[in-house]
Amino acid sequence: MSWGIELWDQFDNLEKHTQWGIDILEKYIKFVKERAEIELSYAKQLRNLSKKYQPKKNSKEEEEYKYTSCQAFLSTLNEMNDYAGQHEVISENMTSQITLDLARYVQELKQERKSNFHDGRKAQQHIETCWKQLESSKRRFERDCKEADRAQQYFEKMDADINVTKADVEKARQQAQIRHQMAEDSKADYSNTLQKFNQEQHEYYHTHIPGIFQKIQEMEERRVLRLGESMRTYAEVDRQVIPIVGKCLDGIVKAAESIDQKSDSQLVIEAYKSGFEPPGDIEFEDYTQPMKRTVSENSLSNSRGDGKPELKFGGKSKGKLWPFIKKNKSPKQQKEPLSHRFNEFMTSKPKIHCFRSLKRGGSTPEDFSNLPPEQRRKKLQQKVDELNKEIQKEMDQRDAITKMKDVYLKNPQMGDPASLDHKLTEVSQNIDKLRLEVQKFEAWLAEVEGRLPARNEQVRRQSGMYDGQPPPTVNTCAQDRESPDGSYTEEQSQESEVKVLATDFDDEFDDEEPLPAIGTCKALYTFEGQNEGTISVAEGETLYVIEEDKGDGWTRIRRNEDEEGYVPTSYVEVYLDKNAKGAKTYI
Repeated sequence: MSWGIELWDQFDNLEKHTQWGIDILEKYIKFVKERAEIELSYAKQLRNLSKKYQPKKNSKEEEEYKYTSCQAFLSTLNEMNDYAGQHEVISENMTSQITLDLARYVQELKQERKSNFHDGRKAQQHIETCWKQLESSKRRFERDCKEADRAQQYFEKMDADINVTKADVEKARQQAQIRHQMAEDSKADYSNTLQKFNQEQHEYYHTHIPGIFQKIQEMEERRVLRLGESMRTYAEVDRQVIPIVGKCLDGIVKAAESIDQKSDSQLVIEAYKSGFEPPGDIEFEDYTQPMKRTVSENSLSNSRGDGKPELKFGGKSKGKLWPFIKKNKSPKQQKEPLSHRFNEFMTSKPKIHCFRSLKRGGSTPEDFSNLPPEQRRKKLQQKVDELNKEIQKEMDQRDAITKMKDVYLKNPQMGDPASLDHKLTEVSQNIDKLRLEVQKFEAWLAEVEGRLPARNEQVRRQSGMYDGQPPPTVNTCAQDRESPDGSYTEEQSQESEVKVLATDFDDEFDDEEPLPAIGTCKALYTFEGQNEGTISVAEGETLYVIEEDKGDGWTRIRRNEDEEGYVPTSYVEVYLDKNAKGAKTYI
């Protein structure tokens, strides 16, 4: 099967076919190039997608990635980033191994095709020239033959005519001979040209054209083979990244399998545990007591003793400083179901400061006293760890400066040892400051963990004894500190004093006129006032403020003439009456 034999007369069609083959190759190159661009664009989009969902540094999102599910998601994002890299590899390999390689080959192919068809056209022109020479020689031979025949006829005519002179006859004879000789020469030339043309034509159709067409056929077959190899490379480029892509997918699966729901649940506990104890049972309040009174029991002295529950200083209430508060004579609000109270507890915001401090632009207390006990402990421990790390860094820096100073002392030409004294002093001062900070935070941490008594306890005792006011807590307005039921116990001498004076104080406060309201407040959250001296409020309830927060985190409010008590300042939004006596203006 040879194009030179089978297609000896299809020069123009072969030229068109080979040009079509080059066009197909260029079309395939364009296809691969666009595929590489798609892979590169896809990889870029995947990388942008992965980057978009990466946690931002020093943000709340970064803290969320302590959960195993979030860590698995982060691993998925990283694997997708690697997955995008494999698509970049596909694009790069297709460009280098197919697009660029085929582009060079097409240029070589065009040059080879041009050379082969140039040789073919040259052979065509040569045979056409030989054919023209043959035609010219043939026409000349034909013309000379006709001229010789006419000269012969003229000679015979002159020779037969008796009136023509002998000289004219001789001239005609010579002319006929010349024309005959010319015809013979033309015949010989025509014969030689014909022989040469036949030889050239034989070589053209059996040697030159078959050879050129064979080269063109081989060129076309190489083109087809090269296209097939490129297609195979196209598939192999994809196949080469499959193992790595598989590893990326395996990594995603492994990340999914690493999710530990129990661990995440424990982290939720550590993140949101307040450390508060669940509320206890509500005591039964007997409203039938007034019905059992007799006439003699309605005296003023007896009503004071029996109309209200007595304050007991024994047992759990022993040593409390809260008998000085006017007691809550009205029934407490109905306790909501446990599920509702749990939901309110979970959705409450114990980290909010006092309303007045928010209005003044107050920030988070240094001792994190605005947090529940457990959260406060974690924050303090974290702060202690950070300070210890800072101390270690400063100590390492101090050691390095000390070593450098020793080197300067031994080798004065390297530097002045005195130049390091200022830096060494500064580092030492920083260490001392950090150690003081650590001691301060460790003291607060010890307080939370119960290793030390509550701070400002002596101040609380003094305010309770001399001011006659309830000292529920210190340093903060949140409920995560000591509650009004008293988290400490007075000494025995104070307990005895309180026992002796309890009845007198009780009568004194019962007989006094109620305190005037200095403003109003709105409950931000539901507060279950189960401790003695507190009052229960519901979210959204509006009440009267009769005594503002004195810095201990509690506000004294009244619902009606017979029901008043303390609530955490952070649980209410206070609106003070500027004209009221004793009211202060806060900026």
